[in-house]
Amino acid sequence: MTAAGDDPRVPLVARVMHARKEMADVVSLDLALEKEAARLSFEPGQFAMLYAFGVGEAAISFSGDPQCSDRITHTIRAAGATSAALASLGPGGALGLRGPFGRGWPMEEAHGRDLVIMAGGLGLAPLRPAILAAMRPPRAVKRIFLIYGARSPDLILYRDEIAEWADRGVQVLTTVDAAAPSWTGDVGLVTALAPRASFDPGNAVAFICGPEVMMRFSADALVDLGLPASRIWLSLERNMKCATGHCGHCQFGADFVCKTGPVFRFDAIRPRLFVREI
Repeated sequence: MTAAGDDPRVPLVARVMHARKEMADVVSLDLALEKEAARLSFEPGQFAMLYAFGVGEAAISFSGDPQCSDRITHTIRAAGATSAALASLGPGGALGLRGPFGRGWPMEEAHGRDLVIMAGGLGLAPLRPAILAAMRPPRAVKRIFLIYGARSPDLILYRDEIAEWADRGVQVLTTVDAAAPSWTGDVGLVTALAPRASFDPGNAVAFICGPEVMMRFSADALVDLGLPASRIWLSLERNMKCATGHCGHCQFGADFVCKTGPVFRFDAIRPRLFVREI
């Protein structure tokens, strides 16, 4: 990985090249660093600290192609003052960027194996770089499975791109919690789709991202299907402020999510996931 700046505490200025409205409160921003010849490389699963000038800073996962070092993509939900300010930026708008930070998805573990991607809601955004990397020819993975759940059909993220992935050989299974009459797909929990994915549990790895309760049950469902917990990784979300392990806001037991995460191996953290308020 290559940091954009020399000091991880100091943001560089990035400009919005393009803004895509994904849904009512979600936007994807394509950014370019303003500093001449500045480039940023990241690993799938890492995050950046994005600063809305005069408002605040928030940890946002990279959601673009890791190979495009001159274009940085973040998918942002307007959920608070900072994220709303970031999501409201249009082409030419400026923001601050620090990063990349954290430990990403272990792509090397998927080489020669089936890759199972389980996502809930906006949790697909941090997984998109892993999917793009795994699909890049020559494919290092055997097969790719996307098991995705959303609250309703209109809240399916990257809908058109998911269809493109399916056309390119990704086995896609999608479900929603509640459906309109026009919806002809599955309705129910994302865990119910796992047994229908024809991956080989003896030779597969899984990456999971979404609400924490969804990740716990999804990981257990995969274990029940024979996938070892040591080959399942989860991306945790905590209140990250400094991104350098100094402020302590993202402490998760003995770990700081910004340093030893956000991606953790399931068997290493499973007991902590059932401790309230940790």
